[in-house]
Amino acid sequence: MFFDWLKQYMPRSLYGRAALILIVPIVGLQLVVSIVFIQRHFDEVTTQMSRVMALELRLVVSELEAAGESAVAAPLQITVLQPAPDDFKTRRRWFDFAGIVVLRELSANLPELRALDLPDGARVNALVQTKAGPVQLSFARARVSAVNPHQLLVNMVFFGILMTVIAFIYLRNQLRPIKRLAGAAAAFGRGNVIDYKPSGAVEVRAAGHAFLDMRNRIERAIEQRTLMLSGVSHDLRTPLTRLKLGLSLLEDEDRDPLERDVIEMQHMLDEFLSFAKGATEGEPEPTDPVKLIRTIVADCQRADMNVTLGEVEGDGEGTFSLRRVAIRRAVENLIGNAVRYGNKAVVSVSLTERALRIRVEDDGPGIAAEHREEALRPFTRLDAARNQNRGSGVGLGLSIATDVARAHGGMLRLAESSTLGGLRADIVIGR
Repeated sequence: MFFDWLKQYMPRSLYGRAALILIVPIVGLQLVVSIVFIQRHFDEVTTQMSRVMALELRLVVSELEAAGESAVAAPLQITVLQPAPDDFKTRRRWFDFAGIVVLRELSANLPELRALDLPDGARVNALVQTKAGPVQLSFARARVSAVNPHQLLVNMVFFGILMTVIAFIYLRNQLRPIKRLAGAAAAFGRGNVIDYKPSGAVEVRAAGHAFLDMRNRIERAIEQRTLMLSGVSHDLRTPLTRLKLGLSLLEDEDRDPLERDVIEMQHMLDEFLSFAKGATEGEPEPTDPVKLIRTIVADCQRADMNVTLGEVEGDGEGTFSLRRVAIRRAVENLIGNAVRYGNKAVVSVSLTERALRIRVEDDGPGIAAEHREEALRPFTRLDAARNQNRGSGVGLGLSIATDVARAHGGMLRLAESSTLGGLRADIVIGR
């Protein structure tokens, strides 16, 4: 419970946590050493000075009792006041801990002491009992208390800050390889391959080499997948072309069903090629997402798709680093699915300081909540929950959109549309 409460106040960054780990022990150690040293310094020095002062006060008291006046009071810088005030009593400020030592030592070494007044840090007033009556003796507080060790405190603060700065510079050099590794991993997660060479401590170098091995294996797997699908799709285009030429020689009544099959096969090949190209086609470039979505919707409308542009949140002047070709392919796939399984689609855009959200909604049957995660997998078709009479696909539309969103550091979320009642697909990309 306590640790859960403490977590919300802990720094989030690695630099912040490392600095906290560095500073807390140094400050804690200095505080402990300072308190122990200063307390012992004050106690021992104050004890010795108070005992010496008690001897001087006893000398003054003995002279007052013998002759009625003291010749050594003035040289000892002790003021004698007779008679003493009637309201004289022991007083001490609550934070004057050295005053406790002064009162203890004077009471132990000066039997004639009746009361001790410590009004401030400048003077000390002592009420002593003599044969002639009570007498007030006043002297400087510096005669019984150690002076504050300002030089010690200044030196501790200065060298503490200096050592902290030196340690932080060294720590920064140790954390820089970790940040470089994190940057390379984040860039690769978005589809960018940046130069990275392992450096730093042995453990960081091991993690860096492991990351490079993993990146190479993933790149080989992607390359092999792309070559395989591209090769298969390319090889199938030639027989499809021959089929089209052969079908053109047939009668119309025999040709139409076969042509529809060929067109469907052509569409499947195009989907395979889109999936093979992946979500990393093109380089990221500053893009106005609102303008891009308006263009995509207009192009789909010219292609005779029943799609409209819904709510647009944001002025559209902000720019995102996007792969335009990949974003276009993802949004067009979502729109294609929407109009294939529903009657209409609505595309909306929300552009804020923190994220970009592209939403595509339809009025189709939607996807049940328990099947949405499965629908994001490649080559998955949930025809039992979708309208098969409106056309068929190969199960790659949502998978391509998911890959594109992940390549931009975002995600694809599926839910039920609250306005149209069908499926709602959101591409969410953080800034």
